[in-house]
Amino acid sequence: MADPTTYRPKPGEIPTDPGVYRFRDAHGRVIYVGKAKSLRPRLSSYFQDITALHPRTATMVTTASSVEWTVVRTEVEALQLEYSWIKEFDPRFNVKYRDDKSYPFLAVTMGEEFPRAQVMRGAKRKGTRYFGPYGHAWAIRETLDLLLRVFPIRTCSSGVFKRATASGRPCLLGYIDKCSAPCVGRVTPEEHRAIAEDFCDFMAGNTTRFAKRLETRMKEAAAELDFEQAARLRDDIGALTKALEKQAVVLGDATDADVFALADDDLEAAVQVFHVRGGRIRGQRGWVVEKESEDLPTLVEHLLLQVYGDAERDAIPREVLVPTDPADVEAVTEWLSSVRGSAVSVRVPQRGDKRTLMETVRRNAEQSLARHKVARAGDLTLRSKALQELQDYLGLDDAPLRIECYDVSHVQGTNVVASMVVFEDGLARKSEYRRFIVRGAATEDGGEPATVDDTAAMREVLTRRFRRYLEDAEGAGDLDLSTGVVGGSADSPNSPDRSTGAESSGDDDEPSVSGPIDPETGRPRRFAYPPSLVVVDGGLPQVNAAQAVLDELGIEEVALVGLAKRLEEVWVPRDDHPVILPRTSEGLYLLQRLRDEAHRFAITFHRQRRSKAMTTSQLDGIPGLGASRQKALLRHFGSVKRLRAADTTDIMAVPGFGRSLASAVVNHLAEGAPQEPAVNLTTGEVLE
Repeated sequence: MADPTTYRPKPGEIPTDPGVYRFRDAHGRVIYVGKAKSLRPRLSSYFQDITALHPRTATMVTTASSVEWTVVRTEVEALQLEYSWIKEFDPRFNVKYRDDKSYPFLAVTMGEEFPRAQVMRGAKRKGTRYFGPYGHAWAIRETLDLLLRVFPIRTCSSGVFKRATASGRPCLLGYIDKCSAPCVGRVTPEEHRAIAEDFCDFMAGNTTRFAKRLETRMKEAAAELDFEQAARLRDDIGALTKALEKQAVVLGDATDADVFALADDDLEAAVQVFHVRGGRIRGQRGWVVEKESEDLPTLVEHLLLQVYGDAERDAIPREVLVPTDPADVEAVTEWLSSVRGSAVSVRVPQRGDKRTLMETVRRNAEQSLARHKVARAGDLTLRSKALQELQDYLGLDDAPLRIECYDVSHVQGTNVVASMVVFEDGLARKSEYRRFIVRGAATEDGGEPATVDDTAAMREVLTRRFRRYLEDAEGAGDLDLSTGVVGGSADSPNSPDRSTGAESSGDDDEPSVSGPIDPETGRPRRFAYPPSLVVVDGGLPQVNAAQAVLDELGIEEVALVGLAKRLEEVWVPRDDHPVILPRTSEGLYLLQRLRDEAHRFAITFHRQRRSKAMTTSQLDGIPGLGASRQKALLRHFGSVKRLRAADTTDIMAVPGFGRSLASAVVNHLAEGAPQEPAVNLTTGEVLE
């Protein structure tokens, strides 16, 4: 632990202007981001008597080893910069809102030529309008099925749409008049887009004009004695009415508002929000947050930042009703108004229907917190127990909060790859996963590398990973970013660009994790954060090879074990006898999860590489010869064998081939292309 007095800046050096500050640990990782109306008193409060601080705040300042800040012009700019840095760096001591489930939205892809209505989860996409969130996907499908009678918008996938276009026949929905069938030209793109816009208007709450329009058309049809059309319009009105009945009217004055409520205890808080549009509840959503040292006004401020940080202007209502005012209500109100483009009111309802609705939302939050505590108690207890068992059985100084596991995958020494998976606090951190292509050591005569075995591959991967760690850690002291320096201030309010921060990313889209910034690229250094424990898949040979790498690089602070598959023994370096963990041990179960995840990640990458290798062509690698020109050559000559017998003049007869490209093809085939045809091992097809 660091002593806060060792990095405490002089009070006279800290400006009194608004700004954003960051605490970093010894490895340069951002662990906390905060903002202040005046930086001097706020930062000074962290360096008072440590016994007077909240336990979580005391842990943060003793974990940190430096502090830096950025001066901005206004409190709104500080709010925006704090939000962007929290998203970029994902600091461990900041409030993290976790959805208590994955919420589905009704999405309309207005960015496409023929907009499509569908159920969508996950990150929001540009050019798509979202309605919800809904509690269940079936609720969206029921509502959509009712509204397709009135708004026959396209709902099919791109593949179904293309097949219908090619065949000239619409799908079933087109035949039963629940789709306007733009795939076969029944409506023009402009007419279909008008249908989609009307559908979006109805979902946004502008319902009255559509019902009145249908009622007028029904009366006109009845007056003209077109009773069949009048009956159809009557059924359409019934469908609209039924869809509206599914959404309870909670505010009679057609109010647009988001209603937030909290239920909390000493450690956590549950948040619920009802999205009310046109007086009706259009969606509901919930989060759970570890609040600890955060007071309720700060929680509410961070909550509004998360909900509306990336929202489009039409997603922000005129009223935002909260259980207590945000910490800086004026700045939050000004920021929301600037995003919406018109005035937004952030207030606490005191009486009437809105106060009653707030109580309903609060009861939902209380139930959500109770469910979360029941579900999380066992999970948190078991994870803590697993880390404690590993500390005890392996004789570690501290619980291994960050564990990295490595595995090698290949088939008889070909397409050798390796994986690195990361668990933090007993949970997978997929944004930290890495994949390695094992190159092998070149022969003395400069030829192709020899076949690589598991031990040599493990040695190469660990050498590359920890050599990179040493290189990144060596430059971690200078972390200026042009936005603030340790113990100093900066004049520019510009925040650093966001970065993926991944050389070989994991298989989930997650926020990039903070770390030292490379001054050349402006991106986080990828391997600058060391593990507490390294696990290798294998027995004593793999463990000793890995330990030799750590010894060679002079790394002593990282513990190392191996997990053998046969009897699930845990091997430690230079010990002829393994550590046997009980079969029911949570620590052993955690190691098995790590090993299995590393194996899954490695074998997935290996299959990708092997599949790509089996479908390569002898014409690959020729500069200027892409897939289209390769096909043109094969169409003209019939096979690679005939092409190899051709000269430059023959190849120049193919459209698109000049003398230089034709010469390149002849030279490539003459110099070293294999004589035997390639075979796709999956299908048995001979690849010319």
